[in-house]
Amino acid sequence: MKARFNRGTDAYRNVQTTATAPYADSIQLTQMLFGALLESLAEAEGYISRQDFEKKAYSLSRANKILLGLQGSLDFNKGKELAINLSDIYDYSMRRLLHASIKNDATIVKEIRGLISEIDSAWQVLPSILVNQSIPLAS
Repeated sequence: MKARFNRGTDAYRNVQTTATAPYADSIQLTQMLFGALLESLAEAEGYISRQDFEKKAYSLSRANKILLGLQGSLDFNKGKELAINLSDIYDYSMRRLLHASIKNDATIVKEIRGLISEIDSAWQVLPSILVNQSIPLAS
């Protein structure tokens, strides 16, 4: 029964993301990725504490894929120092999550979740800053 519920939850997540993505601008897509990343990290923490290592591995793998996607979307020509700093943070996060996975250490996952939450907070306020500057949000 639990497996069926998890499949249903995963299917709902996929439908929600698939339905929203075509209508989202680049900021909204980035916000969605950060939301999914934070969700995966929170799930991984829970799975480690419950010693459900198979699901922990899935959640950390998903988190790493999102981090790779975020890193790959950086524009080093436009972003320069900011893009380099974000790339370094994403790289650090992936290395730490690998260590967390090997050691089954939820404190490392919590550390990365805190770090990513700070970046997510910036992405959450960005639209209001851009609206005040009359810059179009769609890319």
